[in-house]
Amino acid sequence: MRNKVLATAIFAALALPVTSFAHEAGDILVRAGVTNVAPDDSSSNILVGGADFALGGATVGPVSVDSNAQLGLNLAYFITPNINIEVLAATPFSHDIDIAGGDINLGKTKHLPPTVTANYYFLDASSKFQPYIGAGLNYTVFFDEEFNQGTVDVIEGAAGAVVSDLSLDASFGFSAQIGADYEVSEGVYVNASVRYIDIETEADFKVAGSDIGKIETVDINPWVYTLSIAYKF
Repeated sequence: MRNKVLATAIFAALALPVTSFAHEAGDILVRAGVTNVAPDDSSSNILVGGADFALGGATVGPVSVDSNAQLGLNLAYFITPNINIEVLAATPFSHDIDIAGGDINLGKTKHLPPTVTANYYFLDASSKFQPYIGAGLNYTVFFDEEFNQGTVDVIEGAAGAVVSDLSLDASFGFSAQIGADYEVSEGVYVNASVRYIDIETEADFKVAGSDIGKIETVDINPWVYTLSIAYKF
């Protein structure tokens, strides 16, 4: 009789529905997908020797930065079922820098924007759909900055000045995001997110070998869109 009762209890326990928790404390999510950086950009005018740079008697004006998509990588660690700390990384983004409303390419740069974000998940941990909101800090480093040689030749011919040695300062700023995970099978998720990142830099360059070229503010401030697949460890 005792064995029958024990067997009945075991079978009854096995028959109970199992609750699947989407995220739990200690979980690690690794995400990989496509990340697009779309600048909401603005800048001050190009200066040479403290004065607006001009070609043919006309002020050249500000610059703009185009969009770029790369492989986005993401690691998130859950402190509680509703809170995680997330690190955004990616392969280097490459952006054209344009002048005159985007009609003339001035040069290009690459950058890496590592971002650390604290996220809050709204729904119960048993939900397969997990929307969240977050805020964090970003550090962006620029490298491989260079002028477009064709544009340099035009400037040299029109203004008699050789420009070189383009350099962009690193940026430190805030970020915010909204996103969601959806569990498609056990431990596998589809993720989508939208971030806004405060990226502000300053550009310096040489004119005829002298350090007199400058763009005092270049606000890139991109919207960052990511679509990825995630696996939970």
